[in-house]
Amino acid sequence: MLGLASRLRALSDAELRHVIGVRGVSASGIHDFFDLAEALLHPDSIQLALSHLDRSVLAVLAVAGECTSADSAPSLHAVAGRLSALSSAEVTAVDVAARADSLDALLLTVRADGCCIPYDAVSAHLAKWPAQGLPGAADLAITVSPAAVAAVPDADIPFIDQLAAERAFSVVSSIAELVNELSREPARELSRGGLGLPDTKRLAAIMTVEIELVAPIVALAARADLLARSDGYWMETEAGEAWLLQGTTSRWAALAAAWQAALPPIVADILPRQAGLFWGEALSGFIAWLYPAGGEWMQTQLAEFARDAELIGITAHDTTSTAGASVLRGDPEAAVATMVAALPTEVGAVYLQHDLSMVSPGPLAPSIDARLRGMADVESRELASSYRITAASVNRALAAGEDAKSLLAFLASISLTGIPQPVDYLINESAARYGRVRVGTLAEDAALALSYVSSADAALLNTIAVDQTLAPLGLVRADDGERLLSRFGGDAVFWALSDARYPVAAENEHGEIVHLRRHQVARITETPPKDPALNLVEKLRAGDGHGVSVADAWLARQLDSAIKAKQTILVSIAMPGGSVVDYLLQPASVSNGRFRARDRRADIERTLPLKSILSITPAP
Repeated sequence: MLGLASRLRALSDAELRHVIGVRGVSASGIHDFFDLAEALLHPDSIQLALSHLDRSVLAVLAVAGECTSADSAPSLHAVAGRLSALSSAEVTAVDVAARADSLDALLLTVRADGCCIPYDAVSAHLAKWPAQGLPGAADLAITVSPAAVAAVPDADIPFIDQLAAERAFSVVSSIAELVNELSREPARELSRGGLGLPDTKRLAAIMTVEIELVAPIVALAARADLLARSDGYWMETEAGEAWLLQGTTSRWAALAAAWQAALPPIVADILPRQAGLFWGEALSGFIAWLYPAGGEWMQTQLAEFARDAELIGITAHDTTSTAGASVLRGDPEAAVATMVAALPTEVGAVYLQHDLSMVSPGPLAPSIDARLRGMADVESRELASSYRITAASVNRALAAGEDAKSLLAFLASISLTGIPQPVDYLINESAARYGRVRVGTLAEDAALALSYVSSADAALLNTIAVDQTLAPLGLVRADDGERLLSRFGGDAVFWALSDARYPVAAENEHGEIVHLRRHQVARITETPPKDPALNLVEKLRAGDGHGVSVADAWLARQLDSAIKAKQTILVSIAMPGGSVVDYLLQPASVSNGRFRARDRRADIERTLPLKSILSITPAP
């Protein structure tokens, strides 16, 4: 432990932070470098580090441990020779050196003079593996691995690609609906994490997916920065808003790129990068063989990314698709080219019908779809989407700044069936009625009310006052009897009235109509992530005794432990003449480079300098 503590103390702050991070050390109970060294050599910490190492690295560690003795340290050539003998295959010193470097970086071994020397605690822990059902040095050295993947017949690949394209289109459509819905009505994140059941059901219905797929799809969208949490709610981001205006293939490419970027390198290295390879039990078995102590965490990571790969078409039926293989090889252009050929072509026209519905003969171009959503409600989102124009949806478009002329001109430009008379009548009638009800915001000093509702039509205002669907707004008559007051803000009151299909408009303090858009974007504030490793490094540096050698600090630590345990110890002291005297002492205190103790043999108190101590051992 003394050697490891000295090594830790000599590391730079950056190196120390890295070690603490990769070894997963908790700051709890660590006050100095000896505590940190003790934590790193604890069996649980060692096992955690070993669980992230593959067989080839573990084999070097195990063989180096077996070859280490009190009077000899194994050279890299010696380790390579032993591994070659165990595996019946040539292992070079260069191969061993690369693996030894990774072990040294994890502070599991010491690299010195061309040797690889494991810490005693590490070797002792690894020696217990066979009794725990884990491989020993001889088994670890075996290089013959089980087959990682199996290939499907070449004739099946077109079917895999077709299914992958269908899933890609489906998830892109679902996420588009999700982003649109959360821009209109955010979903609350529970304090314990995840979405509440009401929001989950709402989003499942909007996306037309099973309820258990909501969380994975939300995670996919968040990974691509299309959604973000803001003030405890999931909302659309600016990136999500821009994504909605892209074509289907570009949308898919963004999801696939985010999936690939999130892949841990250790997972990415073992995934099959050729179309038609099956991610089944063979891959799970290969992972269990390759990481004999880390199968569980590795399988968990693989399961998460394999699930998402199925959702976005990287795989289909656990088999790599042609586009997915391109993504895994880091060739997004080839992946996009494959998807362009497989995904349905976007259209720019609709069939506008007398019943106020619209049907697209294929997936609509994003710019057209976005504008249609502003003036119509989405009824179904399949390969051929359908929309419906209502008085409320027209009022929503008018509130956003459209007018009857612009709405009719847009519909005429995309309709394959002209403008049916009922559509023309509804739009013109809604535009004529627009603004009969006004909503405004009251001054900040207004008592108990934040907004008002007014109308020149007294009967209409009376209807609003008794409308039970608006009861949550808490509308009450103003003293003048000409307005209704609400304790909610103007935006909330406006959209409640709009949803209830009243011809409502928002106005400013001058009575002029202002345009509103029901659109909420997440406010993301960049906050530097907490780095517990940095805090621990600062704590260690602050508590490190300046000018005190590690050896003296180690002696002081041993003496402190003996004091706390009221333990008698045998202390070897170097005398001025060069002789060594052993004292049987019960330490009492340590300060200023000296320690005070009770001599158990002479029954007197002694005060001795720490620098004179040669060794400390527990009393027999």
